[in-house]
Amino acid sequence: MFKALGDNTRYAIYLELARASAPRSTAEVAELLDLHPNTVRPHLERMREIGLLQVEASAQGTVGRPQHRYSLAPDAPSLGLEPPPWPVLAKMLADVAAFMAPDPDDVAAMGWEQGRAAADRRRGTPCVDALADALGELGFDPVTASDGRAASIAFTSCPYRELAEAYPELVCNLHRGLIEGFVDEAGGADVTAFATLADRDPCHVELVAR
Repeated sequence: MFKALGDNTRYAIYLELARASAPRSTAEVAELLDLHPNTVRPHLERMREIGLLQVEASAQGTVGRPQHRYSLAPDAPSLGLEPPPWPVLAKMLADVAAFMAPDPDDVAAMGWEQGRAAADRRRGTPCVDALADALGELGFDPVTASDGRAASIAFTSCPYRELAEAYPELVCNLHRGLIEGFVDEAGGADVTAFATLADRDPCHVELVAR
């Protein structure tokens, strides 16, 4: 994936699609980057082949030939370039959730299902390795320390830090639930501690092998 984005043209195309609020056609991407569509097309197809992009057919193209429109695949890294409306929506939803003052365990239960789904996509990989991989994809830049039976995964970066600092009970418990759901589905380990922004230690999760 990162080798594919090592090409300067391909990376520029990927950034445009990451910033876009809607799927873009080959011609639209080419126009934005001042490139010929024939230059852009193979790069789009390469990124689609390795799972960075998804494509949909639109009837807005030439009659009889559906136009392909590209966007980031659901599991592709956003590189912190989400379309501008997303942070605004996240802030508003957090405001609503905070006003309702939900129980922390109820909040964690919301993240639990997301964690289970993420673990299901990584079956066959040891729990700690799979969890670190999933956290890396989300942008937590995890660092793992293990003595064989026990393991600790520190989150050296938080992609939700702004919201987490404003709404720690919401965001950190969602994160806790996501991890607990992941570990429960992956099996082979149990969560023994989860340190958040409210703790003195850096944010991290501690696990022990079953």
